[in-house]
Amino acid sequence: MFGLARRAGRLSMGHDMAMKAVKEKKATLVVFASDVSPRLIEEFKRACSDRIRIRGIEETINDIHSALGYKAGVMAVTDENFSTRIEELINQEEIAHGD
Repeated sequence: MFGLARRAGRLSMGHDMAMKAVKEKKATLVVFASDVSPRLIEEFKRACSDRIRIRGIEETINDIHSALGYKAGVMAVTDENFSTRIEELINQEEIAHGD
């Protein structure tokens, strides 16, 4: 689903692009790789308004790089429909792994 969002131009990848989407109030969901620093997560939590959802995934930065061709630990989704579907998939993955 991240690949589809990226091809549709609805995924801002990496710190600078994701933060820009947050500050411009375009982001609806911010997703972190499992191996990002707690400091990065706190930075985004402070910048995000209550309407922006924040989620972590179990994939690492290298997993994201392999799947999407871009090395990023944080991604901002800028479309509500993509955000909703991605969150559904994250929830399904958590249930499947018993998290």
